[in-house]
Amino acid sequence: MAGVYVHIPFCKQRCVYCDFYSTTDAAWQATYVDMVIAEACHRRHEIGEQFTTLYLGGGTPSQLHCRLLRRLVTELRGVLPLDDVIETTVEVNPDDVTSDLAQSLHDMGVNRVSMGVQSFDDDELRLMGRRHDAQRAIDAVEVLRAHAIDNISIDLIYGIPGQTMESWRQSVGRAIALRPQHISAYNLTYEVGTPLWRMRQRGDIHEVDDDTCVAMYGLLVDSLRKAGFEHYEISNFALPGMHSRHNSAYWDGTPYLGLGAAAHSYDGRMRRSNIADLRGYVHHIVDQDVAYSEEVLTPHERYDETVMLALRTARGLDTAIIHDQFGQDTYDHLMRQAAPHIAAGRVTAHGGWLRLTADGVMLSDAIISDLFL
Repeated sequence: MAGVYVHIPFCKQRCVYCDFYSTTDAAWQATYVDMVIAEACHRRHEIGEQFTTLYLGGGTPSQLHCRLLRRLVTELRGVLPLDDVIETTVEVNPDDVTSDLAQSLHDMGVNRVSMGVQSFDDDELRLMGRRHDAQRAIDAVEVLRAHAIDNISIDLIYGIPGQTMESWRQSVGRAIALRPQHISAYNLTYEVGTPLWRMRQRGDIHEVDDDTCVAMYGLLVDSLRKAGFEHYEISNFALPGMHSRHNSAYWDGTPYLGLGAAAHSYDGRMRRSNIADLRGYVHHIVDQDVAYSEEVLTPHERYDETVMLALRTARGLDTAIIHDQFGQDTYDHLMRQAAPHIAAGRVTAHGGWLRLTADGVMLSDAIISDLFL
């Protein structure tokens, strides 16, 4: 079992907080699709396993013309071993969702849509540079459902400058009222070099304080639990049986193939990172060259990553894996470092598994770093 991720870097405009690789140069779309298909042909045997998930992220995949999106998905299925795929996800922006797009997604076999809503407060949306308003997001969900796309994930952001507990409560409530199958929620971060970061540096905006962000997260967790959502990863919530299979594979250490500019791949031992430059990526693929650099993870790095990803999930960390893959000394280190957190009620240890408690989730970064080598 493995996954395929395709990065679609095109955006109509950039959001002020985003540091994912993207471009507003739509003239390259057809060429880019050609190059991704060519890269897939070149790398189709790299993972050596059947793929069970296909995920188109960005950027904004819904900015691709429907014809190009359909061609990309269709030809990838002809090139890669995708017969066993059970989940095909495409990220969309609400203002891109039309009847034509929804019908195209359905016709090409897309059975899951992840929509970047971020907030249901129009002032907050404007500050972040989003192209839609709250009503457009609500309408987009209805359009998707009208075309038989009934597995919908909504992204939300908390800690937005000017956001209050009440406006966040309303955003969470409106998301729940739409009854999506999945909700992801992230604390806003100020990535160096983004317009948002520069706005804070100039004093144009002020960061929401940590205590308020913690309270917002607590409200989120409590509200979604009461609404029947399972909290299966620190930032991810799903109705029973509707977790993201593709993203869950990242947290489980499952191999994945990344195609397109800035995409990453992992085969269980080596990480490959494609160049984050559209023209550079095209140049490499045209020359029938690889567009990635390689990094072989050390046992130290693999241990740290295993701990970090596993403890973010409700399933937790299987300590037997640490013992079997990294040895007795590393296992002893893990349990020694975990002991104070277990004693304080931040981590549970049952049946060979370590899991963060509700209190531990609030301090997850500090706890996980304590367990690192």
